[in-house]
Amino acid sequence: MASDTPRTTPRASATFDAYTLSEIRRAASTGIYDIRGGGAKRKVPHFDDLLFLGASMSRYPLEGYRETCGTDVLLGTRFAKKPLQLKIPITIAGMSFGSLSAQAKEALGRGANTAGTSTTTGDGGMTPEERGHSELLVYQYLPSRYGMNPDDLRKADAIEVVVGQGAKPGGGGMLLGQKISDRVAQMRSLPKGIDQRSACRHPDWTGPDDLEIKILELREITNWEKPVFIKVGGARPYYDTALSVKAGADVIVLDGMQGGTAATQEVFIENVGQPTLACIRPAVQALQELGMHRKVQLVVSGGIRNGADVAKALALGADAVSIGSAALVALGDNDPHWEEEYQKLGSTAGSYDDWHEGQDPAGITTQIPELAARLDPEVAGRRLSNYLKVMTLEAQTIARACGKSHVHNLEPDDLCALTVEAAAMAGVPLAGTSWVPGQS
Repeated sequence: MASDTPRTTPRASATFDAYTLSEIRRAASTGIYDIRGGGAKRKVPHFDDLLFLGASMSRYPLEGYRETCGTDVLLGTRFAKKPLQLKIPITIAGMSFGSLSAQAKEALGRGANTAGTSTTTGDGGMTPEERGHSELLVYQYLPSRYGMNPDDLRKADAIEVVVGQGAKPGGGGMLLGQKISDRVAQMRSLPKGIDQRSACRHPDWTGPDDLEIKILELREITNWEKPVFIKVGGARPYYDTALSVKAGADVIVLDGMQGGTAATQEVFIENVGQPTLACIRPAVQALQELGMHRKVQLVVSGGIRNGADVAKALALGADAVSIGSAALVALGDNDPHWEEEYQKLGSTAGSYDDWHEGQDPAGITTQIPELAARLDPEVAGRRLSNYLKVMTLEAQTIARACGKSHVHNLEPDDLCALTVEAAAMAGVPLAGTSWVPGQS
C-alpha cells in the first residue's frame, strides 16, 4: 500500500559531486588521466582573506597626489654585476614559445617593456620577437634544456634556474604534438607533431651542492654580470629557500599552487603543493634567520590578480611578484568576444583551460598560424601595459593609505586576517583580536 508521506528531496553528495562523478565516468570510459592547463580551481586560503589596516590616529597616511610612493625594485644585488632595475614590483612569469604563440611572446615583451619591468622566456628557448621587444629578459634554465644554448644565455639580462613550478612541484610539463610546429620542433630539437614531456629534474645535478656548482658555471659563462634566480614550487618553502641561498642564488622565485601551467595532470594541479599564501611566511623566515632578507630578493607568484594582491605579498615580505595567467587574460585570453568559438571547443571563456590542445581562438596559446594571426602584438602589448599600470597604482594607493612612502615599506603589522586559516598561514592577527594562531 503506497505511503502518503511525501518523498524527501534528493540530496547531492558533497563528496561525490557532479564534477567528481563526471570524472569517474570519463576515467572509466577512456582509461586515461585528464590533462589540462591553467591553475588550481579548488578554493584555498588566498590574499582575499587578508585586509589592510589603513592609517587613522596611530598612523599618518600620505597625501595621494602630493607625496610620492615609490615602486621601483632592484633584483639580483647579492653577486651580480648588473642587477635588474625595475620600475614596478611586478614581473612577467616564464611562459614558453610552444605553449604560447610567437605573437603572444612578442606582446608580453612589448607590454613589460612599456611598463618598465621584465619578462621571462619559459621552456623552449628564446625567440627573436621576445628578445627584440624586451629591454629586460630573464632566461629560464629548465630540466629539459629545450632550446638552451650559451649564446642566448649571454643575451639575457638574468638567468632563472627552474627547480619546480607551483602547479606541479616535483613534476614536468607537457606539450602535445599538435603544438610542436616546424619552428617549435627546430628550437627544441624535437620531432614535429610528437607529444613531449619535460623532465622533472635537472640531468646534471641531484641536490643543492651540485646546484651550487651549476650556478658558478652559469656565472662564469656570463662573466658574473647576470643575476641568477632559483625558482621553486610551493611545497617546502622554508628549506627550499634556505638551500637556494646556500647554493648562491641572487633571487628566489616562489610559486604557489594557484600558479598556472600550460599542461599537466589535473590530479597534480589540484592536489600537490601549497597555497601561495601559506608559502610566503616560511620563505621570509628562512631569509631572516640567515640574515639574507632583502639581500636575496624574494619574488612570489601564483594567483596574483590585482594591486591588492601585490601589496599583500610585499607586506608579508616579498620584494616583487610575478604574473602569468593574469597576463594572458590581459592580452585577450578567455575573452567573451570569442565565446561562440570557446563553446564549440566544449568550454567557455570564463573557464577555458584547454591551452594544451592549441585551439585557442584568441591566438595566444596556439601554434596554428590562422589563429595566432588574430593577436595583434602591439594592441595586446598595450593592454598588458595598461593592466600593469593599474595594478601598480592600486598597490601605491594601499601603501599611501598605510602611511608608506614606498611599497616595500608595507609590513605584516599593516595586515589582519578574516579567517583562522589565513591568520595562521600569513602569521598576522585574526581581525578584531591580537591572536596569531600557532603563536604564544
